[in-house]
Amino acid sequence: MRLLVVEDERQLVAALKWGLESHGFTVDVVHSGPEALWAAEEHDYAAILLDVMLPGLNGYRVCESLRRSGDSTPIMMLTAKDGEYDQAEGLDTGADDYLTKPFSYVVLVARIRALLRRSGAVRVELEVGDLVIDPAARTCRRGQQPIELTAREFAILECLARRHDVVVTKREILEQVWDAHYDGDVNVVEVHISSLRRKIDHPFDRRTLQTVRGMGYRLTGTNDA
Repeated sequence: MRLLVVEDERQLVAALKWGLESHGFTVDVVHSGPEALWAAEEHDYAAILLDVMLPGLNGYRVCESLRRSGDSTPIMMLTAKDGEYDQAEGLDTGADDYLTKPFSYVVLVARIRALLRRSGAVRVELEVGDLVIDPAARTCRRGQQPIELTAREFAILECLARRHDVVVTKREILEQVWDAHYDGDVNVVEVHISSLRRKIDHPFDRRTLQTVRGMGYRLTGTNDA
């Protein structure tokens, strides 16, 4: 799940990015209203966390502009303004939720997941053969056998499961699981794919996570080589 965080408080941004990534989200960050509009146009996000007080263009106007352009990405306002009229303005301009600062991080993550469920971005479970992935609970199992995955491994598996039986390139995985500015070695994907195979396939005598040479990777519900 890829999120856009629009916030100009650098210390808060660092904490949000670290915390959300530890829960398996991929996080892009921008610090102004115009940057937010550009990022939302250039990339697909599961949700946008949008501060109200931003340089260049405030969060209300950013939200209003996105909705006017037909962008239906779920938006959660994050702001220190807690007046009822402030909240009403945020919702009236098209926001889906409104959370005031300071907020509980546990509540933030729970409300993001609720927002994604309502939007349909998180389905209750993803099933690929007897491999079952629960994006909301961040759990994975093969049949009834639980499989422990790191946050990065889970994010890659979810990315492949949502497009099962389709070849997904390394670059597409990097864009969904790392972030828009990643410019490191694309072969880092291979390391995580190998680790995933050792967890979801090898112990169960499966070959469902497949390498398509020169193209990318495919997750399938069949056990074909």
